[in-house]
Parts: sequence; C-alpha cells; structure tokens
Amino acid sequence: MIFSCPIFSKISDRFGRKITLLLLPIPQILALVMTIVSNDLWILYLSRVFVGIGDGCLYSTLPVYIGEISVPSIRGVCGNLVSVFILLGVFLINVIGTYLDVMMTAYICMIVPVVYFILMLFMPESPYYHLTKNDEISAKTSLRRLRGIQNVDEIFSKLKLDLDNNLSQAGTWTELVTIKSNRRALIAGVFLRISHQLGGAATFNVYTKLIFEKSGAELGSEIPSMISSGLGVFFILISGYFIEKLGRKTSYLFSLSSCGLVLILMAIYFYLDQCVSSLDLSEVKWLPIAGMILFYVFNSFGLFNIPTLMSGEIFSTSIKAKAMSIVTLTFGLFMFLANTIFHILEAQVGLFAAMLFFGVANIVSVVLTVFLIPETKGKTLEEIQQILGG
Repeated sequence: MIFSCPIFSKISDRFGRKITLLLLPIPQILALVMTIVSNDLWILYLSRVFVGIGDGCLYSTLPVYIGEISVPSIRGVCGNLVSVFILLGVFLINVIGTYLDVMMTAYICMIVPVVYFILMLFMPESPYYHLTKNDEISAKTSLRRLRGIQNVDEIFSKLKLDLDNNLSQAGTWTELVTIKSNRRALIAGVFLRISHQLGGAATFNVYTKLIFEKSGAELGSEIPSMISSGLGVFFILISGYFIEKLGRKTSYLFSLSSCGLVLILMAIYFYLDQCVSSLDLSEVKWLPIAGMILFYVFNSFGLFNIPTLMSGEIFSTSIKAKAMSIVTLTFGLFMFLANTIFHILEAQVGLFAAMLFFGVANIVSVVLTVFLIPETKGKTLEEIQQILGG
C-alpha cells in the first residue's frame, strides 16, 4: 500500500479517476486467486502484497473521485459510504469466515470486484478531471449525468472558475508546503490518518476476536465479533446523516473522546483481570464485549470514516495527487505501526497496556483536532481552499 499509492495517484492525474478505479479489481482478484490455489505460506504472503496494491489504488483515488462528483449537500453522506462498505466487508468476513473454509470464502469474495468492475464501467469520469485536460464538452456531459439535468451552464461556469483558481498554482512539491492553504490541508490530512490508526480504528478490526478470547467470555469469540461489526455497519450507515448535521470536526471530536474513554475503561478492566489476582471479575466478564460494541458504535461516528471522507475534500486540484500520495503513505505506515504496537504491548506487557496506549492516543488527538482540522460541512471545494488559506 505504501509503495503503490504514489503510482496510482500519478495514474489518476494522468489518465483519469475512472480509469484508475477500473484497475482496482485486478490486484484484488489476483490476491483471491492466490488464496484459492496456494499450497505454500509464501503464496499467501504474496496475496497480501496484492491486497496492499489494491488498497493503495482505493485510498489514493476513490475519496478524490467521490469528493469531485458530489455536491456539497450530500458529499459527506457519499464519502461516508466508503467506510460503510469497508466495515460491511469486515462484518461479512466475520460471518462467512466462521462457517466456511478459506477457499470457499475467497470464491464468494471474488463476486465483489467483478460486480464492481461492471458497475464502474457505467460511471462518468470526474468533471474536474475533464477540465484539467481542457475538455469542456466531456465535462458538461459528465455534469449532466451526475446532476440529472440538461442545462448545466451555471454549474459548469462555477466549477470552471473554482478550478481556474485552484490551478493558478503550479502544483509543485515546494508549493505543497510553502502555500498556506496547501500546508494546512496536508497537516490536517496527515494528522487525520495518524489519529485514525493510533485511535485503533483499523487495529481493533484485526484483533477483535483476540480481545474476546482474552476476556474469557462464555459466548466465545465468533458471535461477539459478528455482533460488534454488525452494529458497526448499522451505526456507520446512519452516521452520515449526523456528520452532515453536526459537521466533520464536531463529529470527530465526539468520536475520539468517546472511543478514548471506552478504551481506557477497558484497560482498567484488563489490568485488574491480569494483575490483581485477588479480585474476582467473573460477574462482569461481559464488560469487554460491551466495551468493544461501544467502541464500534462511537468509532462509526467519526474515527473510522471522517479521515477517508475529508481526504477527498481538503486538497487543491493542483496538488491533489502529491498530497494524496503522502496521506495514503502515512495511512499505510501507521496501519503497520499500530498493528505492531498492539501486538508487542499485548504480548510483552498485557492487553491492558495496548488498550491504554490507544485510549490515551485518542484523548491526545481530541486536543490536536481543535487546532488542526477545518470544518468542511456544506462547503464547495473552492470554499474549503479559501478557509484553509485564511
């Protein structure tokens, strides 16, 4: 993911968002084929390489595409759907993987990229991309399809004016840090991805079953995992409405503080369970399950989805490809670090230490969010650039 995202960002700028997104199923299907035919551990490792390549394509291109084709009033809801389907995938794997073997699960999963490719063929290219190539006719055609109306002259004029303002910059690597609006957007984008990973948004999807096993819950680990991820899908589906009403920044502050508090309370429970042998916690064995369910709920209202949503909103067109490369690279790096930190702390100190680390990280992120994250609710892409530029 780290190494592929700059390549896909460049392809997206050169050949278009749609062409790049049509490449996405290739590494995904290759990964699933390798999973099916593998009779060697190294083939499975190679399949994970192709999964990472697919993620590099998805996270560097899809938020940009959604941000460019959506009107401000529904951009938050549309951007939130990316996270809805990511969490839906986690839920489905928890269910399918519990009852079917790896090979059959891979066969079923292969349906998704095939259907996606067919549907993506009928999607229009981003009008922003057409305008960057001075193709005004195609841009208007795309706008007509996206807006569902024939007379798009007023929308087109506004879009062209906004884009001309954005493209007045050369879009060099130097301007990424020397121009105030670009610098603030980059800091916000990088911070969102770091806080997203150090807050446990992805790590607890990986280690949910381990946490339930450590708790000694009578339900086992599979059923609580299904319940947690299933509730996560439901709440992230309705969270798009609240994010549009409350705003990105307020939702993120609420989600971070709630998740941080839940994880710190769970850290206290696991500390008492591991280190205070005289204390009988048999009556409250349900606490880790309740805690993880609450984490999934609060996580759904910002921590899991807003970093992906905002990465498609905050960057100027002239530097979008370069900025998304850095942000997605940061995403991949800190996903690796967060999973590694969890594994080391859980193995060497105890599960309470891992919970405490991620809980404190969330609380620290609350403070930083106040100063680093702009509010983008209901703003056009050009208005967001004006806010970032002061």
